[in-house]
Amino acid sequence: MKTSSQFSLRPYNTFGIEAKARHFIAFSSLEQLQEALEAYPREPLLILGGGSNILLTGDFNGLVIKNELKGIELVREDAGYYYVRTQAGENWHGFVQYCIQHQYAGVENLSLIPGNVGASPMQNIGAYGVEIKDVFHELEAWHIHEKKRYRFSVADCCFGYRESVFKKSLKGQFIILNVTFRLNKQPVFHTSYGAMENELEKMQLKELSIQAISEAVIRIRSSKLPDPAAIGNAGSFFKNPVIPSEQYKHLLQQYPQMPGFAMDGSHTKIPAGWLIENTGWKGYREGDAGCYPKQALVLVNYGQATGHDIFHLSEKIISSIREKFGITLEREVNVI
Repeated sequence: MKTSSQFSLRPYNTFGIEAKARHFIAFSSLEQLQEALEAYPREPLLILGGGSNILLTGDFNGLVIKNELKGIELVREDAGYYYVRTQAGENWHGFVQYCIQHQYAGVENLSLIPGNVGASPMQNIGAYGVEIKDVFHELEAWHIHEKKRYRFSVADCCFGYRESVFKKSLKGQFIILNVTFRLNKQPVFHTSYGAMENELEKMQLKELSIQAISEAVIRIRSSKLPDPAAIGNAGSFFKNPVIPSEQYKHLLQQYPQMPGFAMDGSHTKIPAGWLIENTGWKGYREGDAGCYPKQALVLVNYGQATGHDIFHLSEKIISSIREKFGITLEREVNVI
């Protein structure tokens, strides 16, 4: 196990922000993880996966541990499902493509989402009508202080909209080791969300398949979202706000074009991108920090922006939307 000091994190966060870790260790086994934690027991700790959901606002004066646990295996199957265990350090899109190749259905709508598998249940990632909770079976995680392995079921994870118990009451207590997904033997296609139907029509398919769904999602995402290798970003920077339906009805009187999606009998989800665009921020640029011209939900680093530059821009956006619509946006990205 190699420890590096004053280690640049720029290649390890998709925003491409320059920041240094006081100590940096990559682990590819539980034994290496335990050794790293024991070597620096009193240091502030940051667990790094794909670096696709963080905004570094300065150097990290502690220990950064990068999860590089790898491996995918079919652990069992029954009449309707495959149960596939994936180590937390696997690339998420790579895992989705593996499932498609093996005809394991259920995650195809989640194609091209950046990051690693370990972050997927933490965020309850979702896209085009599917969320992790829909395909999740269980996960194993290491308790940092108790030095024990725990198993979490769907109920244990307390999944919500881009939320889980690991972002709330158990935040900072566990390191996810692996995730087991329950994937369909017979595909259940989700094609009605967003631009999916239009994209599938353009593809002129003879037969719908999980491969076709994945390809449609990749085309849609590629047309709207910048490649982090070309323009630094962390995907959707803000959550879509969920507000009381009565508030939404009131807003409709003033903004009749405002879209909304009923969540239950009393709450409505508003597209954050629509709010940002209709407050004039889409395409805005301040130095090298900007709001992407093709998708207002995405904040970008055009080259030399600092984490503070991106954060300051997000603060201005949040403030203006609160002032105009009375809605407070929440960041989906973790600010470090």
